[in-house]
Amino acid sequence: MTIAVTGATGHLGQLTLAALAARGATDVIGLARSPEKLTGAGRRFDYSDPSSFDALAGVDTLILISSSEVGQRAPQHGNVIEAAKAHGVGHILYTSLLHADRSKMQLAEEHVATEAALAASGLSHTLLRNGWYGENYDSAIVYAAQSGTIAGASGAGRIAAAARSDYAEALAAVALDPGLQGKTYELAGDASFTLDELAAEIAAQAGRAVEVSHLAEAEYRALLETMGLPGPFAAIIADSDAQAANGALFDDSHDLSRLIGRPTTPLAEIVRAALG
Repeated sequence: MTIAVTGATGHLGQLTLAALAARGATDVIGLARSPEKLTGAGRRFDYSDPSSFDALAGVDTLILISSSEVGQRAPQHGNVIEAAKAHGVGHILYTSLLHADRSKMQLAEEHVATEAALAASGLSHTLLRNGWYGENYDSAIVYAAQSGTIAGASGAGRIAAAARSDYAEALAAVALDPGLQGKTYELAGDASFTLDELAAEIAAQAGRAVEVSHLAEAEYRALLETMGLPGPFAAIIADSDAQAANGALFDDSHDLSRLIGRPTTPLAEIVRAALG
C-alpha cells in the first residue's frame, strides 16, 4: 500500500513521515513544493498547481494535511480531492478542526467546506479534527518566561492542546489500519488548561512570576498587531482565543490518546520543550 503525505516539509508533515516510519511503513511518499528538502521518497506537489497533480498516481492512501494558506484552503483542498479522485486514490485522511461542524471559529469555515467536498466526492475518507497544537504557544511561553507577562482573550476557557507529534502519530495509526478508517475523530489533549494555568506552569519552570493580562478580543488583536502580526492573521488568532473562552478548543473524548495508545503530551512537557 502506497501512502502519500501532503505538506511533507511542514512541521506536521515531517512528524507524520517519521511516525509512519516508526510504525514500519515503507512505501511512503512525501508530497511537497520542494521535494528535494525531503530525506525520503518525494514528489513535487502544489495544492494550487494542477501540473503537479500527477504526483498522486499510484497512491492508495492520501494524508491530506490542510494547507497553511488560510483563505485559500477551500479551493486548494477541493483541487486535491478532485485530483485524488481522478487518479484513483482509495482513501483520504484529512486534518480538519476540532468540532468543525459546530465551531464558531473563523478557522472552521474552510474546514467545513473541505469536509463537504470530501462527502460530495464519494471517496472513502476519514476526518481527523485536530485541536490546538501545544506548539502554538511556543513564542508566548518564551516571551512570558523572559518578560513575566502573558496575554490572551481565552479567559477561563479550557484548552485541550496536545503536541504536534501526538497528532502525527494519530495520522500514522489511522493510515495503517483500515479498521480505524471511515470515521470522524475529535482529537485533543487528555488534559486541558486555562491561560492562568499556562502562566503558572511557565512561572514554575522559569522560576519567576508571570502576570496574566485577560483582554477582550479587539484588545488582543491590537496587541498582536503591535507585535508584528499582519492584521488578518492577528484577527484569526484573536478570534480563536475568544472562541476558546466559549469552549471551542476543549474536548474530553480522549480519541487522540486511544488512537496513539498512550497519554497525550502534558502541559509541563509542552512548556519545557518551548523553553528549550
